[in-house]
Amino acid sequence: MGPAGEQSEVEQVQVIDTLSHASGSRTLPKGHRWVVVDVETSGLRAYAHRVLSVAALVLREDGSVEREYSTLVDPGCDPGPVHVHRLTRERLAGAPRFEQIAGELAEVLDGGTIVAHNAAFDYGFLDAEFRRAGTEIPARHRLCTLALSRRLELDVPDHKLSTLAAHWQVQQLLEHDAYDDARVLSEVFVRSALLAESLQLPLPVVDCLSRRPAYPDSVPRVPCEWKNPGRLSLDVGLVQGMKVVVTGQTVTPRVPLAGRMADAGLDVMNSVSRQTSVVVCNDPGVQTGKIRKAMAEGIPVVTEQQLEEMLTRVIPGEPKMRPVVEVAAPAAEPVIEPPPQAAPAEPLADVPSLPERMLTGQKPKLWQGRRVLLLGGTHLDAVLMRSRLVQLGARPSLNLTAAVTDVLMLEGGDSDRRMPRITARELPVLTKTDISAAVEKGVVPPHMRIESRISAPALARGEVIDLPARKMSWTVNVAWRAETDDFDVDVVAFLLGEDEKVDSDDDFVFYNNPSAEDGAVELSIDGSSEQSVRLDLAALPDECARIAIAAAIDGERTFGELGAVSVSVDGEDGTAATFVLDAGTTERTMVLTEIYRRAGKWRLRAVGQGYDDDLGGLVALYGVDVEEGN
Repeated sequence: MGPAGEQSEVEQVQVIDTLSHASGSRTLPKGHRWVVVDVETSGLRAYAHRVLSVAALVLREDGSVEREYSTLVDPGCDPGPVHVHRLTRERLAGAPRFEQIAGELAEVLDGGTIVAHNAAFDYGFLDAEFRRAGTEIPARHRLCTLALSRRLELDVPDHKLSTLAAHWQVQQLLEHDAYDDARVLSEVFVRSALLAESLQLPLPVVDCLSRRPAYPDSVPRVPCEWKNPGRLSLDVGLVQGMKVVVTGQTVTPRVPLAGRMADAGLDVMNSVSRQTSVVVCNDPGVQTGKIRKAMAEGIPVVTEQQLEEMLTRVIPGEPKMRPVVEVAAPAAEPVIEPPPQAAPAEPLADVPSLPERMLTGQKPKLWQGRRVLLLGGTHLDAVLMRSRLVQLGARPSLNLTAAVTDVLMLEGGDSDRRMPRITARELPVLTKTDISAAVEKGVVPPHMRIESRISAPALARGEVIDLPARKMSWTVNVAWRAETDDFDVDVVAFLLGEDEKVDSDDDFVFYNNPSAEDGAVELSIDGSSEQSVRLDLAALPDECARIAIAAAIDGERTFGELGAVSVSVDGEDGTAATFVLDAGTTERTMVLTEIYRRAGKWRLRAVGQGYDDDLGGLVALYGVDVEEGN
């Protein structure tokens, strides 16, 4: 969280009473058959793990349950983290297999919009199970209550289901029980949907089919438990942990062949990199992109027959160990290091990079913790005012949410369709004059109630903070105005070395390749205007020095048309920082943020560097081979 400071004799702001929407008349948004779903699983990867239990509740228009379905499922494998879900082999013995329940579950889901907490996870597991059963999941849309909670900007420390249940005063009887979690979630969803309607916020419904990964020749990544021992020596043979890439035509279909290699302890990749141990190709003369790169790097190339012979005697490897994070005692005062003087070896473009400015540990700024919604004005007016709000310590809000404390009225803003809601909430209305007086003289407008809560720092473009050393799991949440659903925006991530280039195409994370480094970096499309990148910094290899997270707009639309983009970097128990990037004009791609290693620490930088290139141009700048063959 942000730095804490003392404030005296402050008045607590009266934010919207969200609980008042939990009673009275309840009518869910029409046009959807809402089905609340929860699954418990044997692990985190849908392609490798299985569903252990599933619950589905079909809701009526008034939010009550019309039909419910719940069952345990025999996965035919180890149930995984029993300490979490309590589903032992003994409890699952005698339960039906998924293929036995697929028909009845399909009837419940048919034509429905799946509602789940972290819906990409639940939908992904159900989609995988239906595919294994030889059919398809009959639901085409989903809504993530995690994304809905973030869109509403509820006054909660985090967005876990247990936290939201407490916020909405819903009793939770048995956490990580599929049926009880679905029951609790149905109440959370109903209350959240009604609040969204009162704020005129559209719900974050996702079309699942429009973003389904579609690389027919790629093989699913299976986490490898062994360290990479390096390049193949034909005298020694294969060693567990070796990174293997297959290219060209194979006698055995590629996916089953990859499965056999993974079972043997090999790390099967889709792209060639400097870490690749061996490339399998029956005809090196085809000169695919992978073969050309292997030859350039001096990587051994073997035939499928040679591979088959070596698979019979794979040498045991060295197990991976999670790195131990050493935590230094915090200093009494923050140490601010000057930015590095050396420029990157290969800059992305001729545009000057932003100066690195460390956020110091000063007391909260004048408007720390406030959320201000801008109405009206030109693009340049809005950019200037948001910059001044950040200077004051406030956070610009893109939507009318439950957290908005003030409204900044610019020219033409009084005709905004949300004005009746703003008037009903009695939100203070600020002007440019109020902002100028606050920036220049430290004046607090008399009609503005002072916020006493401490919130995460709002970074300006170019500012840098150190991430807490003990925390390795983060989610970079990216959002834009909820009403701009006619924009096709892709959030992407690049795992970069010291040269600020990817090591292989597998280090480019996007909707067709949503996970890298065994899930250490993972993309999730959470809503119609919300996407996130989840990071496990402890699981990244040493050669990954930086993660760049960017956004690209498909077609000819630009960031000037899209408007401001909000970025929030959230941990399990709070937010490290937030920032709003709104300086875009003609750009079609934008680097939003970077998380990088420096002096044994992980740092976060607010970037906001835009380019007129499309996504293909951006990935080429980071070293992704967009024309590499199979």
